[in-house]
Amino acid sequence: MSRWRVYMRVFATFAVNSLMRDMSFRANFLIQSISSTSWAVMNLGFYLIIFVHVDEIGPQSGWGKYEFFVFLGTTWIVNSLVQTLFMPNMHEFSELIRTGNLDFALLKPIDTQFLISFQRIEWSSLSNAVLGVAVVAIGMHRLMTRPVHPLPLSPLTVVLYGFYICCGVTILYSLMISLASTSIWLGRNQTLYDFWFYITNFSRYPMEMYRHGWGVALWGFFTFAVPVLLVINIPARVLARPLYPHPSVPWPLAAFTLAAAIGSLVISRLIFRTAVGSYRSASS
Repeated sequence: MSRWRVYMRVFATFAVNSLMRDMSFRANFLIQSISSTSWAVMNLGFYLIIFVHVDEIGPQSGWGKYEFFVFLGTTWIVNSLVQTLFMPNMHEFSELIRTGNLDFALLKPIDTQFLISFQRIEWSSLSNAVLGVAVVAIGMHRLMTRPVHPLPLSPLTVVLYGFYICCGVTILYSLMISLASTSIWLGRNQTLYDFWFYITNFSRYPMEMYRHGWGVALWGFFTFAVPVLLVINIPARVLARPLYPHPSVPWPLAAFTLAAAIGSLVISRLIFRTAVGSYRSASS
């Protein structure tokens, strides 16, 4: 059996075990799903109120009501995938170090980073992804059927949209595992988890908001140094393609998104391996 097939079977086992654990407490699973979805619906209502008063998010930005619906739905999809796959595991990483249970993870005949990253799947967090897909579908339907400049949609666009969503999830995961790895040196790093939320908040808005005044510095930093602005903006642009100031996604920036996803994954791997190399077992 190939190495990749082994890892896919292990991941499937983790997913099934997590689902069985969640179904053992169905009421809690349902409440978590409803709570997560309710927050998203209230967020949607907030933007619906905004679009009663304005036609676009920012003058001449191209992010009209339904373009922004695609952006908002994409935000929920990406964040939901990150929360489902990685968030619970990153929270438990520091606990593994504190209790010494990381020793057992290191002894298992499987890559330690893979084991730590995917050991638990938070299925209830997928409810936001379902809602996000619905909002994206509604936004795209409106854009494709509008009487003026209807938006074309090709299979290639859908494939590229999914591809850049994967790139965005990769960037966020790399940032998360890098911060979680510092637990080996710091013991507890709850403040750094808060820092992760503060940083990723910048990805929730179109990058055109940062292209004026002193915001240009933020745009540059969070696009090229810590590329969280690419996480949502690029896949949403690929699909919704605002009519102006550019008729489609800026492809040099899209190419940089791929490079950023690969580079951030490589850097986070190096940080993780360096941190694990500094780990001293609970008995030492």
